[in-house]
Amino acid sequence: MSTRTTLLIGLGLLVLLALLPVDLSSIGVPYPGLRRYGTYILTLWLVTAIAAMGVNLIVGYAGQETLAQAAFVGIGAYLTAIVTKAGMPFGVAFAASALLTFIIGIVLGFPALRVQKHYLAFVTLAFSVLCWLVFRNEQWLTGGIYGLSGIRRPTILGWNTMPERDYFHFCLAMLVLVTAFVWWIVRSPWGRAFNALRENPLRAESLGVDVRLYTLLAFALGSAYGGLAGSLYAPLVEFIDPSPFALGPSLIFMLMVVIGGIGTFLGPFLGAGVAVLLP
Repeated sequence: MSTRTTLLIGLGLLVLLALLPVDLSSIGVPYPGLRRYGTYILTLWLVTAIAAMGVNLIVGYAGQETLAQAAFVGIGAYLTAIVTKAGMPFGVAFAASALLTFIIGIVLGFPALRVQKHYLAFVTLAFSVLCWLVFRNEQWLTGGIYGLSGIRRPTILGWNTMPERDYFHFCLAMLVLVTAFVWWIVRSPWGRAFNALRENPLRAESLGVDVRLYTLLAFALGSAYGGLAGSLYAPLVEFIDPSPFALGPSLIFMLMVVIGGIGTFLGPFLGAGVAVLLP
């Protein structure tokens, strides 16, 4: 299938997805649109797919292991909640979530330079548990087990995204942007370096691939996608507590990538659909 055909099919699916929550009866089409709960679940799928794309970058393309994605989603969610409740614009919180998780992802990537496979999974597992303990116990910052409430959805350039349908379209727009970035990455020299790193690190290094750089870059980008997903998740649910960011959700993110297809472009969307839409 050519790139042009793929893009046309993708555009058609995007238009169809954008119309799902919309009431089309006013223009003579007998379709009332999704109700509020259906739109919420569909938005949750979009947000989850962004986080799963980050796992796919680390596991599917770079061949590393991670059980910490839920922790990065939690970092993005709590940072967004704290910053926006302090009166700062959502755009600042969104950018800060991406930047902070990108930096933490670099730090977390350093163990991947020395340990591999299940040993690396144990390192990311420890980080995930550490973050959950901070979310749960540091009540002065995160609200502890009582969580943080009153997280309002943003107004973007005069566009109030408080209604479910408007926030769905905002998250859909963000999904298109981050998906386009992944599309560019996997077809760039970065993507080819990631694939070489996954298939045979020693041979990749002998061919001039900077294994150290691309390992850290994979962790940083994948973690940043978790932070972006968390930044969108907090206004969606309007209340956050530590439970969605425990170890179990991190395992589910890994399963999404496995079910959807490790190292495939559509894998995160299919896996997130199975995990979110199917139940």
